[in-house]
Amino acid sequence: MRICAVIPNYNNCKTICDVAKSVTEYVERVYVVDDGSTDDSKSLLSVLSSEEKRIKVLSLPVNSGKGKALTAGFAAAYADGYTHAVTLDADGQHFADDIPGMVAKVSDERPTLVCGVRNITTQKNMPSKNTFANKFSNFWFKVETGREIPDTQCGFRVYPLKEITKRHIFSSRYEAELEMLVRLCWADVDIQTNPIKVYYAPEGERVTHFRPFADFSRISVMNTALCTGALFYYWPKTLLRHVFG
Repeated sequence: MRICAVIPNYNNCKTICDVAKSVTEYVERVYVVDDGSTDDSKSLLSVLSSEEKRIKVLSLPVNSGKGKALTAGFAAAYADGYTHAVTLDADGQHFADDIPGMVAKVSDERPTLVCGVRNITTQKNMPSKNTFANKFSNFWFKVETGREIPDTQCGFRVYPLKEITKRHIFSSRYEAELEMLVRLCWADVDIQTNPIKVYYAPEGERVTHFRPFADFSRISVMNTALCTGALFYYWPKTLLRHVFG
């Protein structure tokens, strides 16, 4: 395996450099995908990448969404010969020292996606809307795949690059991570989980680009599309496999 990291960034100039540097200890290369930031991210990342050659900065000209940033990073990493990409958020909520435990869950025998699992019930400063959204997403993931995962919304994951790059991801923003998870499950990629630590800044210090109404609506539309796909594609395929072996 060749392991890299892909970190999408949008206006997280206060944290992105420290996050990227912390990750270099555990992977060969870090791809920071700057998603049309309008703060000081571009200049800071330019200096950082000139000092640390293992950090490569990719820039999207306008803000296109987390999904687009991730797929751009995956494509670049796969073209450079990497087999797996660790994804983390740029705001410092994930801890780089959890990466070895995540990577240890990757199978040598079959493609594997590893999902980080937060302790949502006891996490300090966890936004209440996150708890509801995660329960909502977990329920629909089970409907769409027949599988249960305790945290379908965590952005700390390890993706098999060959499997994810050969699929066109239709969604572009936060809902893209749900689409990726469901479609890799439909493709018989092994799904593993690993507990992780997480840090949420106090309310007044938190940087978030999640738009509750707009993004929740997009996630709902994506779940509708995925349920339709499950009804007419995944569940019939699964039934035929059980009948004919």
